[in-house]
Amino acid sequence: MPPITDHPLRYQLSNELHARPFPSVSAGSRAVFLALKHQGGAGPEVAAADLAHLVELLDRYGAPHPQPGATHYFGALGRHRIKWERHTEFVTLTLLLEGLSERAFDPHDFDVFPEDWIAAAPGQRITSCTLRIEAQHDTSIIQSKVSDWFVRESLAVSSVLDRAAIVAGDFHIDPAGHTRFAIFAGAGVGQGRIGRIVQRLFEIETYKSMSMLGFAHVRDLSPRMGELDFELTKLMTQMQNASGQAETQLDDLLHVSTELEALQAASSYRFGATGAYEAIVSQRIAALREQPFEGRQTLAEFMMRRFDPAMRTVTSTQGRLQSMAERAIRAAQLLRTRVDVDRSAQNQKLLESMDRRADMQYRLQETVEGLSVVAISYYAVSLVAYLLYPLTDLIEVSKGVITAAVTLPVVLLVWLGVRRIRKKTHG
Repeated sequence: MPPITDHPLRYQLSNELHARPFPSVSAGSRAVFLALKHQGGAGPEVAAADLAHLVELLDRYGAPHPQPGATHYFGALGRHRIKWERHTEFVTLTLLLEGLSERAFDPHDFDVFPEDWIAAAPGQRITSCTLRIEAQHDTSIIQSKVSDWFVRESLAVSSVLDRAAIVAGDFHIDPAGHTRFAIFAGAGVGQGRIGRIVQRLFEIETYKSMSMLGFAHVRDLSPRMGELDFELTKLMTQMQNASGQAETQLDDLLHVSTELEALQAASSYRFGATGAYEAIVSQRIAALREQPFEGRQTLAEFMMRRFDPAMRTVTSTQGRLQSMAERAIRAAQLLRTRVDVDRSAQNQKLLESMDRRADMQYRLQETVEGLSVVAISYYAVSLVAYLLYPLTDLIEVSKGVITAAVTLPVVLLVWLGVRRIRKKTHG
């Protein structure tokens, strides 16, 4: 077979599908999770800062470094294992700890991350979690523990992956500043399956938190949108009643439209990201294949009651902003048409006035031309008469007779000359 030229990104894109495997996690262990949101954009400088921050942590434990430009890393960190992933807006760190502590959800599990290292992070914490994994199949014991560990009002408990395990969480932030999850693995459940559950729970929490940034943005945006909606409605009412100056209204309407376009531009990324994160949350919950446990609400039911209304608010606000921008554009087009019609009427009146002035000017010009014939004829007759006066003695006529005799021919010649000049001037 002749050699085939590979696309330069073929292997990179193929390896990306296998680059973030689920960790293997055994029952009787713990995990802590930290998600840091970038303070700036997502450029090369931010990526380099995130990677440098990870390398600093690895150096403290003498762990090997990731590849330059890496977006994920999995390896040993002392006696523990660490999984690091860099996403567009945030970085996640998962630390897997062997064994169970006497105190459930002990905040000291986070001590693996040095305080000064966390303080120097290039991002801000968007969420952090502690997770406890136990081998347990006694229903009464599970009910007792989840009642002690979690807030009852928001507790979600369900059987997942064909009853392979029971998961529980309340999505509350505990006094130590972390969200708690628990996994009760059934007998014979493999480490890979537990690892998938761990990964999905952390992803649900992370993408849920990132989605809520869209809700916070909408909450900040809503007051100004209300003001713009009121201004837009007032302007449209004035248009309907034909009150006020159209050009002034058009300026105000264009100002409202410009601000709405600016709000859309500033919000488009957050709205798009919120929709994508919401979809991931739904997909991760669906992948758990939940079943009710002892009449408790499932993760999906919790999201339906608490999370979905917030996302619907984001979606409705996005639609409202789009609708307002379209209304402003349509109103501006209508008002611009009205202004153009008014200007056309003004221009028509101006043209009519100019026509009247031109007619008056033409008549005045004709009058002036008539007077010019008289004036020129007067002087021409005088000149011709002076030229003919010496002939009075020869032909024995008086000067008055000569003047009278030349008057009509001179006037006629002057009139013909002026008329000819006027014809040449007017084409």
